[in-house]
Amino acid sequence: MTRGKTADSLNFLKKASFRKIGNFLKIFFSYYASRLMRRPVMSGFPVSMSIEPTTSCNLRCPQCPSGLRSFNRPTGMLDETFFRNLIDQSHKNLFYLTFYFQGEPYLHKGFLDMVAYAENKGIYTSTSTNGSYLTRENAEATVRAGLSRLIVSIDGLDQASYEKYRVGGNLEKVLQGVRNIVEAKRRLKSAKPYLILQFLTFRHNEQDWRKFRSFSKNIGADEAKIKTAQIYDFENGSELIPSNGRFARYIKGPDGKFRLKNKLYNHCWRMWHSCVITWDGIVAPCCFDKDARHRLGDAKTAPLREIWRSGAYQNFRHTLLRSRGSVDICRNCSEGTKVWI
Repeated sequence: MTRGKTADSLNFLKKASFRKIGNFLKIFFSYYASRLMRRPVMSGFPVSMSIEPTTSCNLRCPQCPSGLRSFNRPTGMLDETFFRNLIDQSHKNLFYLTFYFQGEPYLHKGFLDMVAYAENKGIYTSTSTNGSYLTRENAEATVRAGLSRLIVSIDGLDQASYEKYRVGGNLEKVLQGVRNIVEAKRRLKSAKPYLILQFLTFRHNEQDWRKFRSFSKNIGADEAKIKTAQIYDFENGSELIPSNGRFARYIKGPDGKFRLKNKLYNHCWRMWHSCVITWDGIVAPCCFDKDARHRLGDAKTAPLREIWRSGAYQNFRHTLLRSRGSVDICRNCSEGTKVWI
């Protein structure tokens, strides 16, 4: 285990408490009891949560609703008072908080203030960014806010390859942002954030994955992660799907149609341990419901603990236990397959 990984693991363990561990065990046993009995049982509260700072984004990535500007829900910014209220409700049980669903988090002016608030409540915080706004000032503010984990997406090692997916992005600007984070950590003598460079694999860049690992180490990242990409309308194929099946979530069948590698088993761990909350308070089942069409509650009008055990939530869980393949967002879900290479 590397020095950075060890520090990150210790940071995560420091967030633990007897209450959080007890709550996790309740969730764990609820999940397996539900699978066994084929009906939803819930005796705990979320141990992980994703909160969306904004749906706005500066890029035009072709497989992203933010990039495509294809949302049927409104674009906006997370209200900080609402955010603090959510954290006050949930921090005693919450281990992990992801500041991401759709959009670019650094476009929210109060993003790092919210990070600091959650960290001060004993929550491990993480975010994913395209790296366009990691100026020297933002890099230092990120370290000072105490962000636990920072994932920066870099899907090409030269501008031509990079911008095939990150449309409108500037690779050198992103690389300088990574250097700014590395330098800010060194200058402030901080092990946080644990810096991950993420490489989404497509047909045009799949041959560069080994170079990416070496590149990430040389620039000072704590870890390099190679990730398969979600593709919309994958059934008839796409020029983005890698030719090497190792780097794809999809496999071509005898009929020429593509399908997910994983089987749609009638259970889903995500629905027992985590939830997603949009910038305007809608509670969605998971990150695959990009448009938040399966609305399980409104956290601006009802306490999260009530929504978590509500009839709507339990009915959705029951549907997954009975026929997960009947749920549209599940039919392009990576649950049960290898996402990280």
